[in-house]
Amino acid sequence: MSNEPENVQQPDGEEVFVRPVAKESYDASDIQVLEGLEAVRKRPGMYVGDNGKKGLHHMWREVVDNSVDEALAGFCTEIVCTLHEDNSVSVRDNGRGIPVDIHEKEGKSALEVVMTVLHAGGKFGGGSYKTSGGLHGVGVSCTNALSEWCVVEVSRDGKLHRQRYEKGFPQGPVAVVGTAEGTGTYTRWLADGTVLTVTTYDTHLLINRLKELAYLNPQVRFEFINEQNPDENEVFHYQRGIPQLVEDLNDGKDALHKVVYFQRQKETLEIEVALQYHTGYNETVLAFSNMIHQPDGGTHVSGFSTALTRVINSYARKNNFLKEKDANFTSDDVSDGLTAVISLRLENPSYNSQDKVKLVTPEVQGITNSLVGDGLSTFFDENPQVARRIMEKAMVAQRAREAAKKAAETARRSSAMDSFGLPGKLSDCVSKDPSKCEIFLVEGDSAGGSAKSARDRVTQAILPLRGKILNVERARIDKALDNEEIKALIAALGVGIDLDLGRKKQEDEAGLNADAKNGSSEHFDLSKLRYHKIIIMTDADVDGEHIRTLLLTFFYRYMKPVIEAGHVFLAQPPLFVVKAGSNERYYAQDQKELEEILKNVKKKKYTITRFKGLGEMNSEELEETTMAPGNRRLVQVQIDPELAMEVEMMFSKLMGDKVEPRREFIERHAKHAGNVDWHY
Repeated sequence: MSNEPENVQQPDGEEVFVRPVAKESYDASDIQVLEGLEAVRKRPGMYVGDNGKKGLHHMWREVVDNSVDEALAGFCTEIVCTLHEDNSVSVRDNGRGIPVDIHEKEGKSALEVVMTVLHAGGKFGGGSYKTSGGLHGVGVSCTNALSEWCVVEVSRDGKLHRQRYEKGFPQGPVAVVGTAEGTGTYTRWLADGTVLTVTTYDTHLLINRLKELAYLNPQVRFEFINEQNPDENEVFHYQRGIPQLVEDLNDGKDALHKVVYFQRQKETLEIEVALQYHTGYNETVLAFSNMIHQPDGGTHVSGFSTALTRVINSYARKNNFLKEKDANFTSDDVSDGLTAVISLRLENPSYNSQDKVKLVTPEVQGITNSLVGDGLSTFFDENPQVARRIMEKAMVAQRAREAAKKAAETARRSSAMDSFGLPGKLSDCVSKDPSKCEIFLVEGDSAGGSAKSARDRVTQAILPLRGKILNVERARIDKALDNEEIKALIAALGVGIDLDLGRKKQEDEAGLNADAKNGSSEHFDLSKLRYHKIIIMTDADVDGEHIRTLLLTFFYRYMKPVIEAGHVFLAQPPLFVVKAGSNERYYAQDQKELEEILKNVKKKKYTITRFKGLGEMNSEELEETTMAPGNRRLVQVQIDPELAMEVEMMFSKLMGDKVEPRREFIERHAKHAGNVDWHY
């Protein structure tokens, strides 16, 4: 009997899927043993996350992490990553070089063992590496296995050694091919499109990771070379390390004091902390263990948070900033306007998953609490003026927190699930099933009127927004909640506002809070979202871009779980309409699409109209191009955790108080802008 699925035609014409039936016998002959790297090629997702974009970049990180481990061990000062014209990638370092002598147990070169045997390397004992980001990784052998070809060159003992592999298999023994000065390893590979669905690299991810590593390793010079786009060539070398990262994260903000930095060690665990408060209101904490970013935090973050709250309260009591009858500062009070970077180095780290997004080593929390507490206490005692500014910041935050909670409670009560309390300008939909409902946040009353006529009343709601909402990057949330447009938005969506979910997530790392797992907190409940598609629909011009950015800033800062759950989208209205013949209409979203359309109507008379705004479209055009599910194009807003550092820098730089960083950004990137019309 065939084991292939089949569709069986029924008498009424309907096709019914029939599940294949396995053979009756089941014996030893049915047990497959995948030799060597066959398992990696058979199931890439088990080893590198998936067989798409994530897996492709994980392969690259495995090689880079090996070079970084050499730097951590004190033997590497330069790492160069190159994206070649043929789409292969290479990583070169000046570390010790992978050993090439014969491995006693395997009976072949140690280089070949490292490249062809899973979990083979110098990170599992023997003292070659004290700490390693790659310890729980799958190793460079997986990169080799998933490559069409891979070449490794090792410089050791004055000789240049080389071995080539194809689909993980050596094409000959390790050979000496010349002389070499110094030491190091050079690895170049071409991802195999027969086992991976994506083989095109996202250079933003590569650049961001190298930049991140450069801050964490001030002794190492990182270089990115893009042979496909030389404009992206860049060198990263931050000799001041994580204090410089904190300053760059606060680039668009007004800092209250110089960066607080200290380093502490206990046995084999070493921690670096840099922090700085600014006049803003958002908290940014980036946590790393063995050079790997944990976007979901972990025991090092919860230990840091506990120490920060404890030490600030102790200092405030000791120096009469808090009187006997005053309540202690909460973790939210002491995190108001805080930017911090935690870099931890430890042996045998434990993570919650292969992608290492959360550190779960239990003993780290207590040790971090102790070491950070000691570092902060010493700094405050030695820098009383800085300590005073931090105490005053916490006191202001404490008072504002109560005002914000009252405002949030008011907003939560007004966003009841029924129609009572909903904003008057909301044109709600008939359906009450959130999974089928969508709301359009429309720029201006004029466009809102067209959208109301164009919508499907059953599933589509319209909320027109007048003017530009408040920039919450520069305003405390209790002030933002006085903004009529923001209040209308909160009431319409129904989830409330996220005042402390980020903090609750950190508490959850220590098992202190169960609600955070469900995307809920005292003033925010994702399960009450009234529309599972929130569509931002603005004009395709500079003002429309600005309004969309203000809305995204609000969602990112105070409704982040809504974005993370995939509920926020950007509408893409066209820029041009081409009318040809008597009744033919074609829509183009940018100049390139317009040119393609015109190629097909050279022979007919046509007119081109450029839409300056949504209000210029009649309801029929708006429905046909931007609102009807069958015709429209939507872009889903997503947050890539690997770009957390870059995202924070962009919000600070582009939406913060300082003008100069924005001007510098515009001047630096102006040459890439070309036509400023909205396009993707």
